[in-house]
Amino acid sequence: MKLLEGITIVDFSQFLSGPSASLRLADFGARVIKIEKPHSGDICRQLYVSEVELGGESTLFHTINRNKESFVADLKDPNDKQLILQLIQKSDIVLHNFRPKVMERLGLSYDILKTIKPDIIYASISGYGEQGPWSELPGQDLLLQSITGIPYLNGQADALPTAMGVSVVDMLSGAQLVQGILAALIKKDTTGEGGIIQLSMLETSIDFQFEVFTTFLNDGEELPMRSLNNHAHAYIAAPYGVYKTKDGYLALAMGNIVQLGALLHCPALQLYNNPDNWFKERDTIKAILAEHLKKEPLRIWLDILEKADVWCAEVLDIEKLTHQQGYKELDMEMIVTTSGGEQLKTTRCPIRFNGKPLRASKGAPLLGEHTQSIIQEFELSHQKNK
Repeated sequence: MKLLEGITIVDFSQFLSGPSASLRLADFGARVIKIEKPHSGDICRQLYVSEVELGGESTLFHTINRNKESFVADLKDPNDKQLILQLIQKSDIVLHNFRPKVMERLGLSYDILKTIKPDIIYASISGYGEQGPWSELPGQDLLLQSITGIPYLNGQADALPTAMGVSVVDMLSGAQLVQGILAALIKKDTTGEGGIIQLSMLETSIDFQFEVFTTFLNDGEELPMRSLNNHAHAYIAAPYGVYKTKDGYLALAMGNIVQLGALLHCPALQLYNNPDNWFKERDTIKAILAEHLKKEPLRIWLDILEKADVWCAEVLDIEKLTHQQGYKELDMEMIVTTSGGEQLKTTRCPIRFNGKPLRASKGAPLLGEHTQSIIQEFELSHQKNK
């Protein structure tokens, strides 16, 4: 039996944050019925992050919506809305990531739905919260990264603020919502009560930086400072960073500068024998180290450092990573197949249960692919006088 077998989710979410949450719940075995508008469906179907597509649609959509069902409904049409309300009556969870008040205007708020399904778990992601001057702003990943200071943690001190190269706030918001939903399911199993779970991408992005915010709030509100050379973390002393070698790049985590000087035969580093100065003088120390590491190939440095149990790693791109035995041992790749026969190679859920990875070979649905079968299965109908 799958972990969430028997749980049905009515998912109104689009783009990345909400669908990433329902994807993980589907990986756990929940049944996810994706509600999409007629003709165009989820906007993510046409949200291209590259020129790669599958069946005329974005591979991003196919990646994040695998193992789901598609039900087409016009939420502004009274007849379609009747079908949706009946479906919700027979489901366990409602999920959406619309802007605040949209579900209220559609007549699908938690207060309304709990009257027809008292134990419903209602989960939502907003951009900036339900209230306040920012509540109507677009909840887009780059904008949330920017407004919460993440770009000021990346790149060199004299460079432009640098955003992370993945939609980190979207994905973390989805992960946070999954935690809330699972906790609500446990509570429901104990008490029989449902409830409403709300989180914003703004709060998620702040929580993601709890280390930074806590330091700021307890350190005289001193802003984090990126180092000028080989930056990797605003609060960690040298040698922490990424360094160029003769033929590659070396990542160094926390370490003893004097020990590094001895191991790498770099006498200039051994002059920094006071650990209290490794943060204050990190730019100078890193500059010395960076110049020294350029002299030899990466493998030479790795052999020396790994043997001495110094925390280090080669900086790999995705192509190089996939050729490593450590990657192959994980068996992270899988192939999903759509009902149209298209195949997509993607990554699996990273979680294992009882030693076995959670996999699903079912690809993302065609727009409206399951509408009629769901109507028949759940005995949905256009009821008169409703």
